[in-house]
Amino acid sequence: MTADKSRFIVSADWLQQELGAPDLKIVDASYYLPAQKRDADQEYAAGHIPSAVRFNHDKISDHSTNLPHMVPSPEFFAEEVGKLGISENDRIVVYDGPGIFSAPRIWWLFRVMGAKKVKVLDGGIDGWKAEGRPLEATVPTPSPAEFKPNFDAKRVVAFDSMRDIVSSGAMQIADARSAGRFAAAEPEPREGMRSGHMPGARSLPSGVFSTNGKFKSLSELKQTIEAAGIDLEKPVVTTCGSGITAAIITLALESLGHTDNRLYDGSWSEWGSRSDTPVVTGKE
Repeated sequence: MTADKSRFIVSADWLQQELGAPDLKIVDASYYLPAQKRDADQEYAAGHIPSAVRFNHDKISDHSTNLPHMVPSPEFFAEEVGKLGISENDRIVVYDGPGIFSAPRIWWLFRVMGAKKVKVLDGGIDGWKAEGRPLEATVPTPSPAEFKPNFDAKRVVAFDSMRDIVSSGAMQIADARSAGRFAAAEPEPREGMRSGHMPGARSLPSGVFSTNGKFKSLSELKQTIEAAGIDLEKPVVTTCGSGITAAIITLALESLGHTDNRLYDGSWSEWGSRSDTPVVTGKE
């Protein structure tokens, strides 16, 4: 681990050396959009990092809403991850397919629920496989554990709060969707949504934080965020299409020591599908 690397990122070398440690829990948090034409469950069944359990974003979510993979209740989260054999005191390493895509969301979710020792695997399982590292196809049957949640509700922004933030300008807004979606130059992937962005939001596409699935250095992260017009001395709320890639910005902020940040869980799936929310088009 170099001084210029995020303390929340672990390398494949480190993880391979730690395989089998009793307090190490590995979580496959792969998730794909339809356009990516990949099946996360199928890929997991075909071969995953040894002992990794599968975290399904849609299963372990709030089922009382029609919005996708919203934050579940602390009780439901604790029950489900307990079945996966994970407690809040374990060392947890989360990975996804490409490296820095959906894993940060589950990194963030575990931390919001009270886990302290949560990391993201650099390079994801795509990088792991490319380097010929060990895989297993058998699905583990972990012993149930007790996860005692300590939910940090202030890290999650609900719709009414987001409306207040937009109208008051009380927090900076960092949007992880593509520049084209932000500017309304390309359509939203979900039907029934307006294109554009929230007034005052800054564009920080999720892909700018990594290169070939590896998270950028701290100095590069700082430069990237500040170039988008975000002041690291002031509070930030992150947002995206459905609350997943917003957590990549959160990971970057936290890596830089910025802790006054929140994530808008409904994100554009909520904001863009309503008719009573202000939407701006163009690059600014």
